[in-house]
Amino acid sequence: LAEGEKPLLHSDQGWHYRIKSYQSALADKGLVQSMSRKGNCLDNAVMENFFGHLKEEIYYRRDYRSVEELENAVNEYITYWNQKRIKLSLGGLSPVECRTEYQKAG
Repeated sequence: LAEGEKPLLHSDQGWHYRIKSYQSALADKGLVQSMSRKGNCLDNAVMENFFGHLKEEIYYRRDYRSVEELENAVNEYITYWNQKRIKLSLGGLSPVECRTEYQKAG
């Protein structure tokens, strides 16, 4: 991340995300906390979908020997998800390709 950028951590309103010590730990690390609105699961639907695919495709199918190995697998999957995975609903483009085409059309 560039200096001054703060990553956003989005979650539901589970009790463990509302504990002051958890919120303080996020703030200490420079993370911005975001939670779904109460009773509105659609706030987080896109990420829930992504995490469901991630867990099914790379987590449940493998045993990782270290946190670093898992971290590398997650990073590779994020690259695949955004840059290589084609979507019929995006005209056979990846999300990054679709965004690039949209920006060109401006």
